[in-house]
Amino acid sequence: MELQEATTEPTEISLVLAARNGDREAFGQLAKRYERVVYATALRRLGNHAEAQEVCQEVLVRAMQKISQLREPEAFGSWLRAVTSRMAINRAVRKRAPISTEPETLAATCVTVETPLTTALASERRSQVRAGLRRLGELDRETLVAFYVEGQSLVEMSQEFRSPVGTIKRRLHVARKRLAKELEELVAV
Repeated sequence: MELQEATTEPTEISLVLAARNGDREAFGQLAKRYERVVYATALRRLGNHAEAQEVCQEVLVRAMQKISQLREPEAFGSWLRAVTSRMAINRAVRKRAPISTEPETLAATCVTVETPLTTALASERRSQVRAGLRRLGELDRETLVAFYVEGQSLVEMSQEFRSPVGTIKRRLHVARKRLAKELEELVAV
């Protein structure tokens, strides 16, 4: 009959006492035992895998530094969970809200700086477009104004001008080309 050697694993209390006395190996064993619990607690609070891993590392480092302050060695597990919760909450509170990069959000939040030059150029462009519109025929001018200035749809324009939508599309195309030509001539002068 073979006798099996009894391998007795150190108790949690003995590991805590050894760690309090500076035994890093004892703390390493405690960290291995509680790493999953610490990670799960952080993940539950933060909801982010990477953040939870970072908090887990920070908690274990902090616990190693502060284990001497633990009065009751048998309370190590609950003490470690409390430290984890506190650190996870602190991280969540300090974390900045993500900035949305959706085009609509950026357009609504971006500040446009108007300089005297941009204001003058915009005013000049408006004047040139008005002058170009005045030089167009009445039908071209009314078509462009209805679509671009008044914001009418093709269907609304079709009803107003008593013409099929296809004809309105063609008129818009031709009127745009004529306006572009007029603007080229105005700029060349």
